[in-house]
Amino acid sequence: MYYVMLCLLLAASSSGVPLDRYSTKGQHKVLLISFDGFRWDYDRNVDTPNLDTMAKDGVKARYVTPPYLTITSPTHFTLLTGTYCRSIPSEKLPYYATQFKNEWAGSLHFPGTQSTYQGETQTTKWKENVEKMMSTWFSEMDLDFVSLYFGEPDSTGHKYGPDSPERREMVKQVDRTVGYIRSLAEQNGLADSLNIIITADHGMSNVYRNGLVKEITLSRIPGFAFRDIAFHLVDFGPSGMLLPKKGMLDKVYDALKGAHPHLHVFKKEEMPKRLHFATASYPSFSSLTLDMSSTGWVHMQFNAGEHGFDNEEMDMKPFFRAVGPACQKNLEVGPFETVNIYPLMCHILGIKPDPNCGHLDGQRPMFCMLAELRIDLNLFQVLLLIVVSGILTLQRPSWITWYR
Repeated sequence: MYYVMLCLLLAASSSGVPLDRYSTKGQHKVLLISFDGFRWDYDRNVDTPNLDTMAKDGVKARYVTPPYLTITSPTHFTLLTGTYCRSIPSEKLPYYATQFKNEWAGSLHFPGTQSTYQGETQTTKWKENVEKMMSTWFSEMDLDFVSLYFGEPDSTGHKYGPDSPERREMVKQVDRTVGYIRSLAEQNGLADSLNIIITADHGMSNVYRNGLVKEITLSRIPGFAFRDIAFHLVDFGPSGMLLPKKGMLDKVYDALKGAHPHLHVFKKEEMPKRLHFATASYPSFSSLTLDMSSTGWVHMQFNAGEHGFDNEEMDMKPFFRAVGPACQKNLEVGPFETVNIYPLMCHILGIKPDPNCGHLDGQRPMFCMLAELRIDLNLFQVLLLIVVSGILTLQRPSWITWYR
């Protein structure tokens, strides 16, 4: 009997089957939700009972810092890859179908998934997406990871401004949606396995014009002319990129440098290291980067609210909540970068992350000890083998007689 047991254990411990991957199935699931443009302080002047309850039941960060550029697509790529905007290899960009899913993961309208998400504000549509995700993907299909995107309160913040009553009403709708998500998780029996992480890609700032500020108008800057530019991208947020024609780099740079107290001009090699923007793993088409880093000084924008500014600006900081069996309760943590959310999710899921720029150094206190001490099945087999070997050693005389 002991001999048979020993053979079985040896066979199991030497097997090449990745048992540790399957051992996590059903233990911890992750739902990543992005409410586009939800600034870190949006809940301070609005009654948000569901977000407040989520903070008491789980973890709340004071705020989180997105990568630069603080615009929708690259910041969501960072959430999904744990890499800074200019460090994402082109073959790693997560382009999937609008409703992507495979045997263990799915995504509903998440940016980077070829989705059409602007203006998606109807409560009915939001509920349909939540119900599909909870009832079908998590419960019936038993997926481990799902990412879910909502285009608000970003759209409302752009149209009416972050300080508007319309934005406050939209935050109330977001809060009701959070409550609905958590109630469906309970109804579908997911409370003991599902970890819900809610965050955003960036914040939002007021845009001032009509004489309230000295606006930045590139065409009016002495010595600057668009005829000296081979390619430009200056009409999509407060940051822009210029590719001067051959021999014109220094002329364009000298004309723009110091032209406005809130216009910051950098050659690629001069970009501040903290922005992680000049360390691209692929060639950059831009020779100059323009950064209107102080919020509200943009002439080419016609929105009441805008993002895309320096990620050190407090208006650009998103919010963060997490709740579930792997999370501590009623814990508020200090700020951290959203680049750390990807390795955080991999840690909860018990999977090895791809190479990334994030770390867990500041996030470990957010987790329960059980989440930290996930047992590796192969290690368990080795320990069991040692125990059984010890038993066989103690029984050695009778075992030898039996074997003979």
